[in-house]
Amino acid sequence: MSATPTVALRYRGRIRDLEASAYRQLCERSTSTDAAIRERVAAIIADVRARGDAALRELAVRYDGASLESIEVPRRHWMRAVDAIDADLRRAMERSARNIACVHSALRPLPFECEPEPGVLVGRRPDPLARVGVYAPGGSAAYPSSVLMGAVPARSAGVGEVVLCSPAHGSAPSLLVLAAAAIARVDRVFAAGGASAIAAMAYGTESIPRVDRIVGPGNAYVAEAKLQVTGAVSIDSPAGPSELLVLADDTCDPRAAAFELVAQAEHDPRACVVAVAIGDGAACRLTDALDAILPEQPRREIIANALAHNGGVLSAASVDEAIAFANDYAPEHLLVALARPDGALARIRNAGTVFVGGASSVSFGDYMTGANHVLPTGGLARSYSGLSPLDFVRWTTYQRVSPNAAAALAGDVAVFARGEGLPGHAGAALRAGGLT
Repeated sequence: MSATPTVALRYRGRIRDLEASAYRQLCERSTSTDAAIRERVAAIIADVRARGDAALRELAVRYDGASLESIEVPRRHWMRAVDAIDADLRRAMERSARNIACVHSALRPLPFECEPEPGVLVGRRPDPLARVGVYAPGGSAAYPSSVLMGAVPARSAGVGEVVLCSPAHGSAPSLLVLAAAAIARVDRVFAAGGASAIAAMAYGTESIPRVDRIVGPGNAYVAEAKLQVTGAVSIDSPAGPSELLVLADDTCDPRAAAFELVAQAEHDPRACVVAVAIGDGAACRLTDALDAILPEQPRREIIANALAHNGGVLSAASVDEAIAFANDYAPEHLLVALARPDGALARIRNAGTVFVGGASSVSFGDYMTGANHVLPTGGLARSYSGLSPLDFVRWTTYQRVSPNAAAALAGDVAVFARGEGLPGHAGAALRAGGLT
């Protein structure tokens, strides 16, 4: 590694030399392991359930320094916000919305029917949800992109009503978030942030209606709140602080890879950014590049904090070892900056989204490619997928059995049912088949 590194990284060295405990810490990043976060979130959820809007107002003062005249933002305010923002930014946001709509419309699920036996029809139909809640983070930055990533796919899927919650800056969410709400054609906007917003959408308050699903990224408290309300409402995935894993070899520009790490680390002090370089030399060059660019970053304190707590530059002896680590790490974002990225892509199984090739900056996916940036974090890409139209429908399964098919099925169904000790089932089948 660099002889005189200035960047503090939690993880350095060769993957194979990591202690087992360090390897587990790298791969087990869920915020639910933090008891203090769990307890605080549980208290907030209980408060919102008990006191509704009154709790939201008090929590807005406590956590956002916001005094709310109205929890719901009047439509005229956010419709005017589109004309108030910079014209170039509006154009970029509208371009992003078009691309998101294009991609997610193409991904809409389709109904299907199957006939396993003559006269037996089984179908499955995707029905849009009635009401979806979209969360857009606030905190140290505004995220109009998250509004678009949640609301535009919901519209593409045919959701009946889309509501948006985002923290207040003063008395309302940021102007950029409000403009994005208008561009994405949401139905209602509320000034509510953090775990309290998740609780409000899950259980309902006097102002905020209960929703059928909550989608959108957030900090560790938002991710934990989403996990805690899953008994009352479905969620997309526990999308917490941003994550990036970069796989790099000697063909990768180390400065470009360093900028990718910095870009994701600037989101949050809890962000997790790790690079695996093929060979010690490539790892040294990447670390040196981080040393060089960090001092010039406007958000360098946040970046340095993230690197010190959850950042790393590791080396692998081979591409095979790097890919094996990537599948264990299961990152939110995976940038494959290798000489043969397509070969690696075919072997990647656990990642929220994969950026193939050094030119495929994660920032393009964050804003403009049309793919969704709401993705599983904390290693949960092993079992969750990124936000898509599948998150905005529920499936209705239906079955139709003709009289002839009923007669053909009844005997074996009766045998099966009696074998399970359920004679009532056997009788129902035989009666439907006309055999009694």
